[in-house]
Amino acid sequence: MAALTLTAAEIAELRARHAAVLHRPVASRLIAPFAVACTLVYLVFCFFFFNVPGVIADAKWDRAETYVADWYSWEALPRFRFRGEAVELEWTRSLLGDKPDPDWIEEVGPSRYVVRFDRPEDRVEIAPGSVVAYVDGVAYPVPLTAEGAVLPANAPASMTLKSGRVTIDYGFVGSAEIRNTQVYVRHRFWGWPNFLFDTKSPFFGMTPEQLWNSATSSERVDPRMPNWQLMLVEFGYNSEWQHLDVYNKLLQTIVMAFVGTLFATIVAFPLSFIAARNITRSRTANWLMKRAFDFLRSVDMLIWALFFVRGFGPGPIPGIAAIFFTDTGTLGKTNTEALENIDDRQREGVKSVGASGLNVQRYGVVPQVLPVFISQSLYFWESNTRSATVIGAVGAGGIGLKLIEAMRTNQDWENVAYMVLLILIVVFVFDNISNALRSRLIGPRGH
Repeated sequence: MAALTLTAAEIAELRARHAAVLHRPVASRLIAPFAVACTLVYLVFCFFFFNVPGVIADAKWDRAETYVADWYSWEALPRFRFRGEAVELEWTRSLLGDKPDPDWIEEVGPSRYVVRFDRPEDRVEIAPGSVVAYVDGVAYPVPLTAEGAVLPANAPASMTLKSGRVTIDYGFVGSAEIRNTQVYVRHRFWGWPNFLFDTKSPFFGMTPEQLWNSATSSERVDPRMPNWQLMLVEFGYNSEWQHLDVYNKLLQTIVMAFVGTLFATIVAFPLSFIAARNITRSRTANWLMKRAFDFLRSVDMLIWALFFVRGFGPGPIPGIAAIFFTDTGTLGKTNTEALENIDDRQREGVKSVGASGLNVQRYGVVPQVLPVFISQSLYFWESNTRSATVIGAVGAGGIGLKLIEAMRTNQDWENVAYMVLLILIVVFVFDNISNALRSRLIGPRGH
């Protein structure tokens, strides 16, 4: 294809015709770079104003690492206390019960124990008044004095001393903290061994094959019910994971989001007609209704939840009320804007045939805005499924309350991970349902 060549006269004519585009003022050309520069300056200001470097430097990354590890693994925490000429083994916490009898702890003699980690060369030998830590197969005797434990000579970097306590870090698998009164061991393992059944259940520790054989066996563990039914009961009433209670709280959260959004949709629908200037010709009514919407949505849902929890006590009712109040204001505003941007020709056409005022709104206005109204309500229903979890944490019931209770123990982070995963699944499912319904109403995106 031949290149297009313009003469000098044609170029001059184009420049004269499109002077506003080709000869923009310097100020207008600098708007975009100036906006970018202002944004960068603002981000730098925020970086130092909120002392981000200090926060990063003071952050307890080791603690955060432990919390994250608790999501996908579990810890056994035995204590070996020195009692005169004896060593007593106590269990601070174990998912395997009060007497787990693990194979990684060996009693090699009276009051003499060997704690083994994943590698044979990593272990701790404990005897009355004597502790020897092995790191990479090298023995490091740890002296015990009245003031505390003493760091051995030539100790490796994985052994540290703080406040009379010698800590040996064996990485992910755990650590040992040596004091002059006890040895505190943390041993970490992958997975959640008691997720299906707790240690008191007759089905605990069974392989999938054994569980299937037991479920289909005619010999009943409990004479009152078949084994498969007993399995469901044991799973639901698992004392560590409390599956039935978690699912009940999750259902409360879903109901809170649905009922609160439904009530808000029903109430905001007629009120938005009063707020719309082209529907209701009273400026006073328009102004009052819009200010009411502003008030309801300007108070955050969390604040409404705190208010109603104080008034009605903990439970799902305050959560429903908080969602209802906030969404009534927000849906009322969005619905009002949709009404004020309708095509008046349809309404005038219905009015021209002598229809009553109610029928004019019914046939001339509602068909135009109804898909938008429903789409907005579906979006808020999906969003409120997440919000209901947050407001539940302040006492409004649902899984949010269960979640914050697990966090407060500072130990049950695997339970926190479990509930977070359930919330993610529910949000994912509801997001897809909401998108599918909106596509049916207003068409798929891009069309």
